[in-house]
Amino acid sequence: MTMPLTALAGQPLTSLLDPVNVPSYLLDAEGVIRWVNPAAERLVGAAAGRQFTSVVAPEETIRARELFARKILGTTAVTDASLVIVDREGQRLGVEISSVPVRHGEHVVGVFGQVSDLVEQPHGHPDLHLTPRQAEVLDLLERGRSTAQIAAELQLSIETVRNHIRHVLRAVGAHSRLEAVAIANGSH
Repeated sequence: MTMPLTALAGQPLTSLLDPVNVPSYLLDAEGVIRWVNPAAERLVGAAAGRQFTSVVAPEETIRARELFARKILGTTAVTDASLVIVDREGQRLGVEISSVPVRHGEHVVGVFGQVSDLVEQPHGHPDLHLTPRQAEVLDLLERGRSTAQIAAELQLSIETVRNHIRHVLRAVGAHSRLEAVAIANGSH
């Protein structure tokens, strides 16, 4: 069922979501943050009026734009993804975000999302000399994701993920996923 963006039971939708203690946000179709609730503001600061990529870690920008575009184009109904954001103090923070397109009639007019989980602060591995995709796969391995879960999250084939994992293992000099995670955790 499509609900108007501006009202529910006679109240603006955003005013109904303000008290929710889960960081929530609303983007317009151009990717501008139009609203964040107080929980989100505590996390990323006063972000309204900025592009959503301003709160995403630089290496996550392309992936975040792809996820956003799928919803705006109407090709994806729901996205659950791990992303690294930059909090109000400029620190990197791993989050799980669930987002959906906002429709007005037949048209997608924006994206509504919530941080469904804060995960351990991610750590970079600059001394391992990984490509951005390899670093992303390693991060997901560190979070205990399986090959199938990584494939689903990154929207890649299982074989492509296996290839990325092989390259990560080779890059860090490991013979197993567990060893790669141990080496990576010892590198920072």
